[in-house]
Amino acid sequence: MSPNVALSSEIEMAIKYFDTQLGLPPGRPSTPAVKEFLSLILRHFRWFEPRRYGHASLENAIDPSRLDLGALLAYYEEHGHLHVAARTDRDFISIYPTTTGAPPYTGMLSWLTSASSASKAAWRAAHAQQVAEVMRLFQSPLALAGLDTDLHSKKWRLVHKRMPTDEGKDFTWSEEEFTVRDYSEGLPGLVWRNFYGPPFVRMFGPRLDALPPGCRTPLGEDLVLVQPYELPTAAGTEVGIARERELISLLGPECFYDHEHLALPTRRPVLDAPGRPLPL
Repeated sequence: MSPNVALSSEIEMAIKYFDTQLGLPPGRPSTPAVKEFLSLILRHFRWFEPRRYGHASLENAIDPSRLDLGALLAYYEEHGHLHVAARTDRDFISIYPTTTGAPPYTGMLSWLTSASSASKAAWRAAHAQQVAEVMRLFQSPLALAGLDTDLHSKKWRLVHKRMPTDEGKDFTWSEEEFTVRDYSEGLPGLVWRNFYGPPFVRMFGPRLDALPPGCRTPLGEDLVLVQPYELPTAAGTEVGIARERELISLLGPECFYDHEHLALPTRRPVLDAPGRPLPL
């Protein structure tokens, strides 16, 4: 293992990640939309200073003093996906569209950064507005944000499997499976920040108004932020779990994956047709 790889692995293990995941509509986002997104996050929002891009190995270098979006867009056009990262693994984004026009809509845009960022009130305020702007750009109906460990636990479950062998002994193993594959199957649960676009606002209807004060924040027309607790670090605590259950009971348990009984949501959103713009 090279020193650089070892250093990267050590940094990744030490970082407690905060993850923001936007579900993408079916199909591949246009190159102009991706260009606008990259310009927003790297030049205007300044999520991080870009130094590397490509696939997961981030094989191409970026000179931040001469940021060339053309090279990034050329990679996206050729490969259909894109990763952009800072000098270390502390900050990076990935765009992974789906190539099919039918469910499951597994396309996703993800931004990972250090969980310590969310401890700052100014960062949290900017995060809400910036996520809303990116959702509108890509016509995303759903975004979830919180500790990556919490998002993972809501979206995946560990399944123990067994297979008989010719020797008469069972071969056993464990693997992870989706709870819900994507927003077309409903919601995996509540995390720190839950950004609901028009299909989910319509699905919940007046139930959104029944949420306790401070848990519901309109972000323009037909876009609502539901936040169970003030900080993402409350996820997984007794208080945080109780708050999530309270809000789920108000919004409708049938809209969420049942982790106790391993059951899919029985109520799902009626999705907008691709290409229908979100209200600005």
